[in-house]
Amino acid sequence: MQPNRDDAWQLLTEFTTNPSLIKHGLSVEAAMRAYARRFEQDEEAWGIVGLIHDFDYEQNPTEATHLHVGLSLLRERGWPEEWILAVGSHADYMGIPRDTLLRKTLFAIDELTGFLTACALVRPDKSIAEVKVKSVKKKLRDKAFARAVNRGDVYSGAEALGIDLGEHIEFVRDAMATISEDLGLP
Repeated sequence: MQPNRDDAWQLLTEFTTNPSLIKHGLSVEAAMRAYARRFEQDEEAWGIVGLIHDFDYEQNPTEATHLHVGLSLLRERGWPEEWILAVGSHADYMGIPRDTLLRKTLFAIDELTGFLTACALVRPDKSIAEVKVKSVKKKLRDKAFARAVNRGDVYSGAEALGIDLGEHIEFVRDAMATISEDLGLP
C-alpha cells in the first residue's frame, strides 16, 4: 500500500477531533514538505509522515499507549514500514533510532511547531508570519512560557539537522505561514 495525502487526512480525522491537534498535524506537514524540498526528498511522503505523526494521540495520550497503538494500527493497515518507523521515532520512549534524514527532520520540527504556535497566539494579531526569531529564542529561555514544550528537543532537533537554531526557527515559521489561514494564525 502506498497511501496518499487523502488517506493520511482520513486517518488523522478518524482518530482526531481536537482542532488544536489537527492544526498541529497540518503545521508539521507544512514544515516537513518544506524541508523535503530543501533536502531534495519525497515531498509527498514527508508531508504524509508529518500529518499523521500524532494521529493516535487524542485517544492514546500516555507514553504507555501513544504510538504503541498507532504504529500497530499502521502496520495492520499496510502502511510503509519506513513511514511507521519515522512516526515512532519522534518520541524518545519508543527507542527507534533517528538514523535517517526523515526521522531527524520530524523530530526537529515536532516540538518547534507547537512552540511557534504559542508564540503567535500571544501576539495581538496572532500572525505566525510576524513571529520574530529573536522573540522565539527569548521565549525558549522562559520556562514558564509554553511549559509543555520540551526545549531540549527543540535545541537537539536543530543540532541533529546541522542547522543553526535561528535558521531552523525561521524556516519552520515560514513553512507554517504558508498555511496560516488553516492554522488560524493569519
